[in-house]
Amino acid sequence: MRIILSMLCGLSPGGTGRSELIARDLHKGTYKKGPDQMKLAFVGKGGSGKTTLAALFSRHLATAGLPVLAIDADINQHLGAALGLEEDGAAALPPMGLEIDRIKEHLRGTNPRISSVASMVKTTPPGGGSNLIRLDERNPICDRFQRDVEGVRLMVTGPFQESDLGLACYHSKVGAVELLLNHLLDREGEYVVVDMTAGADSFASGMFTKFDVTFLIAEPTRRSIAVYRQYKDYAREYGVRIKVVGNKVSSDDDLCFLREEVGADLLTWVRWSPFVRAAEKGRPRPFSELEPASRKALQDMLAEADRAPRDWEKFYRQAVEFHVRNAHRWASAAAGEDLTTQIDPDFLLHPDLQPS
Repeated sequence: MRIILSMLCGLSPGGTGRSELIARDLHKGTYKKGPDQMKLAFVGKGGSGKTTLAALFSRHLATAGLPVLAIDADINQHLGAALGLEEDGAAALPPMGLEIDRIKEHLRGTNPRISSVASMVKTTPPGGGSNLIRLDERNPICDRFQRDVEGVRLMVTGPFQESDLGLACYHSKVGAVELLLNHLLDREGEYVVVDMTAGADSFASGMFTKFDVTFLIAEPTRRSIAVYRQYKDYAREYGVRIKVVGNKVSSDDDLCFLREEVGADLLTWVRWSPFVRAAEKGRPRPFSELEPASRKALQDMLAEADRAPRDWEKFYRQAVEFHVRNAHRWASAAAGEDLTTQIDPDFLLHPDLQPS
């Protein structure tokens, strides 16, 4: 069947790719992560299954013994439940978005360029004296907001509150995640998985530039493809690495449709899965019961993450660019001071830096 689908959709049948080698090494317990650290975004049309696949991928990493931090940055907070938390457990997770001043206070550290917590906005980049965060070290932010869910470290922005209706934008909550990513020094062999807001809403901030790979989850429908095209158009000038993961593929025709519409951006696909459907019903099964075809898709995604390069200079440069834009458009006026002076010209984010 795999060879038939390959011929129908212009794929090359046979061969042993890197994902197959990774699958073999995972099975043997001999898999070793490559030289880079990975920040990975999951995006797509609402209802495409991006949260489900973000949870599956996170569980795949944790099952393999790989360190993974999963962050729910969607207005619809379902990542905890998708990872297997009961409703009460998911609701009890401490929301980063409601305690953003606590996060700012720690990240600010002794940075002399940041005059106060109030002057620190979601785009404020780190500089000399800032507290940088490592996932493998104790720090107040992870201690407060991080919870372990079956080996996956989970953090959430929290839901949109009734008191926010008509008064606030959800991106004010997501600002906590953007600040964290700006100050994060993830190390070799660590993965950060972020479930983003649906559609192209993530372009309301610069957070879409923070990732090594963006997995766009696409159903074989015109609406889903429209979101893919919109996302790709917006992201093109920023060098965002986008790979499409087909979901809810139920026929050979579905697969050929995706291949025709997205071409080489189609990385892999997930067919209808009893395992996934059970999870969506709130009846999660042991991860060992995941179907081989779905597991193969997760291995393809891991292989893509591992071959993506990490460009620290680009990440920091883009963080500075978006901060300057925010400062000029609204932030400086709101703070009553020139926030472009928060940029430290002698600082460059790099994994060799030590947390303050």
